[in-house]
Amino acid sequence: MGFLLLFFLLISLHPTISIEGNWDLIQKTCKNTKYYELCLSSLKSDTTSPKEDTKDLALVMIRVGMANATATNSYLSSQMLNATNNILKKKIIKECADKYASASDALHNSVQDLGAELYDYAYMHVMAAADYPNACRNAFKRYPGLVYPPEIGIREDGLKQICDVVLGIIDTFAW
Repeated sequence: MGFLLLFFLLISLHPTISIEGNWDLIQKTCKNTKYYELCLSSLKSDTTSPKEDTKDLALVMIRVGMANATATNSYLSSQMLNATNNILKKKIIKECADKYASASDALHNSVQDLGAELYDYAYMHVMAAADYPNACRNAFKRYPGLVYPPEIGIREDGLKQICDVVLGIIDTFAW
């Protein structure tokens, strides 16, 4: 009976000890990024992933970026349905949705690169993911009659900031 009590006590204390140790790692790592608060809040909110080293932190942020890109792709796909009367706008929104799908793919590739310790390739893929939304903005600029929707601009900025955080974390690796 005493052994079981000790066992359950140790199990219940382990996550607390782990979280405190990881909090220091998270704060130290986030200080090396351009968006400290975004980094902190994103890493703190993820309770499902291990955070034993900076590579784990980068992977969490990459997943946040993938979720952002996927959500934006879904949002844009839903907007295509609303643009049924404007064929040009529908075409541009489809192009934008494709760019966010490509951003998600690039982030997925960066996960594979990190696993293989190909940090320069991971960095390149994250930079590409951050740049794909520019093609969406530029597609709207090509047609003066179309206004770049502010909702997409907010999502674009969010993805770019997430990618900047990932790049800041990768910069801390010893290549």
